[in-house]
Amino acid sequence: MDATFPYPARWRALAVLLMGAFLSPLDFFIVNIALPAMREGLHASSSELQFIVTGYGAAYAVFVVTGGRLGDIYGRKRVFIIGMCVFTLTSAICAFAPNAGILIAARIVQGLSAAMLAPQVLSSIRVIFPAAEQPRAMGLFGATFGLASIAGQLCGGLLLEWHPFGLTWETVFLINIPIGIAAVILAMRFIPENRPEKRLRLDIPGVILISAALFLFIYPLIKGREAGWPLWVFICMALAIPVMLWFVRTEQRIIREGRDPLIYLQLFRDKRFLTGLTVIFLFNNTASFFMVYPVYLQSGFHWTVLQAGLAVLPYAAGFFIGPAVSAALARRFREKVLLIGLLLLSTGFLLSVPALWFQPLPGVVLYAALLCAGVGHGIVMPVIVRMVLAGIPVETAGLAAGVVSTTMQMGSALGVAVLGTVFFSVLPVTGSYASAFMVVLGLLGILEGVALSYSRKLIKMIQQ
Repeated sequence: MDATFPYPARWRALAVLLMGAFLSPLDFFIVNIALPAMREGLHASSSELQFIVTGYGAAYAVFVVTGGRLGDIYGRKRVFIIGMCVFTLTSAICAFAPNAGILIAARIVQGLSAAMLAPQVLSSIRVIFPAAEQPRAMGLFGATFGLASIAGQLCGGLLLEWHPFGLTWETVFLINIPIGIAAVILAMRFIPENRPEKRLRLDIPGVILISAALFLFIYPLIKGREAGWPLWVFICMALAIPVMLWFVRTEQRIIREGRDPLIYLQLFRDKRFLTGLTVIFLFNNTASFFMVYPVYLQSGFHWTVLQAGLAVLPYAAGFFIGPAVSAALARRFREKVLLIGLLLLSTGFLLSVPALWFQPLPGVVLYAALLCAGVGHGIVMPVIVRMVLAGIPVETAGLAAGVVSTTMQMGSALGVAVLGTVFFSVLPVTGSYASAFMVVLGLLGILEGVALSYSRKLIKMIQQ
């Protein structure tokens, strides 16, 4: 699609695309809140509850690169609609699942459908919006994640408190259905079909190998902390290396034969692209905050689910405000807006440490620090994604969006695994949930400081 003649209904198309972007993180937040109700309603074991969460996350992370490539090959509108249909259908199956086994199976398929949705949102923004409008479009994309985090915490808590129609955990899946149906109907009308003129073919061996490599790396990360880091975790992660090397050799052979690879390896020879992925990876370690913060409140101070949901509002509000102002900041500071966002994010986490030192319970100072971190988070997310995708050719936009989404998932999984382990290791030593939480916040501040240094390198590459 020629950016000099942009699609007339692009803002309406964006509104529909953002409905897809909204559902994936919403399901992450809202399902975690409903786990205790699922345990009671389905008589689910702790292992089954873990699979309800990890099945979705692992399926999403493993398939998202392929999901992006499917959009490049078969059309981003078509793949978005198919993904939304499957997501809506599996949400209904989840809601009416008679036992934990069926719920787990439906969650895995739901994760696969979410992996079809997410890359189409990013790649479509890259394709249908001219460069001058992409900061605003990406800002709205980032704000959608903030809205999803707020809605997930609050709606989940409220639905479980009110249990409408006598339902409890079922409502966290039923809420997806009207959104999904509306998105499918509106997508048919407003989203333009966009794909390369040359019809590509799907690289099946590449799909199998990269899915296996990602599964061997990501699933042990997700399960490792909960399982106590048994030997099989490290064996699986070690096996991911030769499988990934096998994948690279396969892609090189396919390129030599003149066929279409799943991933164009020259993407990873681009220092700008690799540096951007490094920033995205470090940035997404912040996922550990959303895992540790509710534990600190609910286990440490016996707060209810709804109280814990309200306590995350300062961070979530900042997460919503940040993208709303990022486009205006980008016009004035250009690429340096990324540095502003990471500085706010790192500073917010580091200021949270003395706030908890003087007052272990959340107070005004902690909430102010979390608001600062949230604004930084909201600024960084759309800016870094836009900067990484800006130089990518249209015909591989879906592939690049899939790689970006996979990097996000790997950063999130590693952050939760490592910083979650730190939290639960410090807890018995100090005997204080606040102290353990302080350590995690301090480490997050340092990690985002490292991301800030890589961002400086990225900006220099862009300006050259």
